[in-house]
Amino acid sequence: MTITATAPAATSERTKINSIVFASCLGTIIEWYDFLIYATGAALVFNKAFFPTFDPLAGTLAALGSYAVGFLARPLGGALFGHFGDRLGRKSMLVLTLFIMGGEHLQHRPAADLRKDRGARADAAVFASHHPGHRSGR
Repeated sequence: MTITATAPAATSERTKINSIVFASCLGTIIEWYDFLIYATGAALVFNKAFFPTFDPLAGTLAALGSYAVGFLARPLGGALFGHFGDRLGRKSMLVLTLFIMGGEHLQHRPAADLRKDRGARADAAVFASHHPGHRSGR
């Protein structure tokens, strides 16, 4: 009697490859869906929301330009951080990129948070600037 021990290993390897292929496909689908949503927003909404003083064509081109920058920066960043991830460790590069993105978002705090930090005097100044005919404090 001969017992073959390679059959379970082949099944385990195949299951591992299937899960890797599934995760890769799911990640790619989500990434391209993200680009589709951003492209649609850039073409239809961003020109009016972020470039209202521009000519409509110039606003649309500026919005699509921001899309192009993101589209080109993503693979360049992947190559850069992939290179350093192979040398220094992928976990440390993941943490670094998360800190970079989180730090960028901390810079753009809503105006309400900024007013809260400065206190009631700032609230009165903001009110007065939006209502020039109103005399606050009298």
